[in-house]
Amino acid sequence: MLSKFGRPLFADVLSLLARRLHALGITPNGLTYTGFILTAITAYFLANGFFRWGGTLLLLAAFFDVLDGAVARFTQQISTFGAFIDSTLDRYSESVTFLALAYYYSRRPSTRTELVLILVILVGSLMVSYTKARAEALNVECKAGIMQRPERVVLLIAGLLTSWMQPVLWVLAIFTNFTAIQRIYEVYWRTNQLQAKIDSN
Repeated sequence: MLSKFGRPLFADVLSLLARRLHALGITPNGLTYTGFILTAITAYFLANGFFRWGGTLLLLAAFFDVLDGAVARFTQQISTFGAFIDSTLDRYSESVTFLALAYYYSRRPSTRTELVLILVILVGSLMVSYTKARAEALNVECKAGIMQRPERVVLLIAGLLTSWMQPVLWVLAIFTNFTAIQRIYEVYWRTNQLQAKIDSN
């Protein structure tokens, strides 16, 4: 949802930045790797309880995640491997971030709720990605979902910067898994529609 409405809003700025980055010889994959490295550094801060620093770094890493796609589109360097490594490192980035939070909460008393919520979020995040990947492997379009990765990142950053972590974790835990259910239903509906067309012929 954020990608759908946010990208056109910042299209001109991203195009300008992409042009300048390309002039400096910076590649889309280079930006992808840089974003992942920043996320790994973020994990260190989160694991040690420096949430505001972690939120700031995560915001910077997310910016690189947006820029890699912008540069790829501007330079027409969109490749199969580029798309693959971008998605793969996205999954690693999210996992590393939440595992760092899990480590932090596991060392604190009275934080069992946060720890359980993080585990539920990780399961939901995995299923959101898996349902889409599996559907696309079956040539079924699967784009439904109110809590896709951009929304999850924005909410997490907001929680880290405001210290409202438990409410944010509750929202992420519920709606990440709800998004996976939305995608399961979308694939069910699309495959039923396809089967109905086949049966009517």
